[in-house]
Amino acid sequence: MLPSWAWVLFAAPFAGSFLGLLAARLPVGRPVVLARSACDHCGAMLGATQLVPLVSYALQRGRCRHCRGAISAWHMIMELGCLGIAVWGAMLVSGPTLYAACLLGWMLLALAVCDWRSFLLPDAMTLPLLLLGLISTEWLSPADLLDHGIAVILGYGIFRGVSLAYRRFRGKEGLGQGDAKLLAAGGAWAGLSALPAIMLVSALGGLALAAALRLTGKSVRHDTVLPFGPALALGIWLVWLYHL
Repeated sequence: MLPSWAWVLFAAPFAGSFLGLLAARLPVGRPVVLARSACDHCGAMLGATQLVPLVSYALQRGRCRHCRGAISAWHMIMELGCLGIAVWGAMLVSGPTLYAACLLGWMLLALAVCDWRSFLLPDAMTLPLLLLGLISTEWLSPADLLDHGIAVILGYGIFRGVSLAYRRFRGKEGLGQGDAKLLAAGGAWAGLSALPAIMLVSALGGLALAAALRLTGKSVRHDTVLPFGPALALGIWLVWLYHL
């Protein structure tokens, strides 16, 4: 029987391909399950040989076989990203914990990409992540299920409270409901005591993102709108994986 690390390394590019599709289609309301994959330029339906993760993109040199239009690199980025997460997780954990780590990391990556591209964290991704966190807790550490359930409620309540207060005093949105639901999902995975660490790491990640954008020459002011989902996703992943 293959070890857990072999299974996740094999599954990672396929998970990245599917989650990349979710991240691209859900924010614009395009169907995911019932719609076939097609070229964004000419609309030609893609066959099975054109949908092999990483391999098809490399063989076609990033171009549609039919119209030679450029294929979005986001698909390959997602596939490589999920593969990197699988390697990262396999270096630290194994067995059932590795499967849970990859599931968490892959979905967090998809949510981070989705928020970065569209400023949206769809319920169709955050709520299943929350449910999977509770299932994972029941599977790996059933005695902690109540603690993680309380963390869901408190995590959502904290960010919703901050969002409502910000809107009341500043007259505009600060944190969205998607951020609150993502923190709730983080509570489902990491538990009550991990919430302060998640918020701290996420805040530092957000500051690092703003600094990185400034270094690249982009204008970042006090009123610049930046997606918080990527920083929050990173915070959840690091705190859960390293028990910070």
